[in-house]
Amino acid sequence: MDALEIKTIVEQIIEEMQNRVIGLDFAIKNIMTSYFANGHVLLEGVPGIAKSMMAFSLAEVLGLDFTRIQFTPDLMPGDITGVSVYNMKTQEFNFIKGPVFSNIILCDEISRAPPKTHSALLEAMQERQVSHEGITYKLPDPFLVIATQNPIEQAGVYPLPEAQLDRFLIRQIIPYPSIEAELRILKLKQRQDMLPVNVLTDRTTILKIQQFVREEVLVSEKIMEYIVNLIRKTRDHYGLTLGGSPRASISLLTVAQSRAAISGRDYVEPDDVKQLFFPVVNHRLILTPESEMERVPILQIVDNILKNTEVVL
Repeated sequence: MDALEIKTIVEQIIEEMQNRVIGLDFAIKNIMTSYFANGHVLLEGVPGIAKSMMAFSLAEVLGLDFTRIQFTPDLMPGDITGVSVYNMKTQEFNFIKGPVFSNIILCDEISRAPPKTHSALLEAMQERQVSHEGITYKLPDPFLVIATQNPIEQAGVYPLPEAQLDRFLIRQIIPYPSIEAELRILKLKQRQDMLPVNVLTDRTTILKIQQFVREEVLVSEKIMEYIVNLIRKTRDHYGLTLGGSPRASISLLTVAQSRAAISGRDYVEPDDVKQLFFPVVNHRLILTPESEMERVPILQIVDNILKNTEVVL
């Protein structure tokens, strides 16, 4: 497999997804970028803009196992990872795997569950495994968590801790559709509730793409220096209390490799870094109280950092 094949596959996936999801090609591309970089995605947007549909439709097109977990205040860690059940015949406890044992997991409205439940995902997201009663169970490979979050509601929600937010490779903001896209949505809905989609890949193909991104896409030292300079400027910016950690630098590097492969190249260009800088860092940055009072958007700060960071090739 080479970069041109990967580019063709992604173009076919985006075209197929248009049978169900209208006007979100950029979001689908960013999700695929994150998945090929072996990272998780946080989708943030108001209800009714196809966050959940995008997740399960993508799993269907990719030909992978999919599980949806509806996060609620009474959801327990065992409801995600699994529980031990006593077997009367063998007089032993058997571990019954939870819904996290799948290729793509949709954590719907993740902020509605308490922190104790959030913590059950940390090991799964970081180590790709579940530990239960001293035994470690490996999760399926490839493994992707897509979580959705509503930025508007404040009652009955538990904000994700920084440690867990940092486990998401990107946070993709989903805006309202354009006028043209919303008209197309209405026409599509009028014709049929949900159109079928074709399966275009499988588990083996996804693993090969991830291997290509990890091992074949070259990153020059100058590009690495550019990434480090960008992340370090988030730590020194006067409008931010918290900047990006070394994990943010690593995340930006891996998604840049993935974006290069999706673009049909086996080497990273500065534009690959620039395009993914905001999705990678926007959930890792914390504004100063002064910036919050003045309602300074994080996007404005990110744009300012990009404009004032030179690329020396």
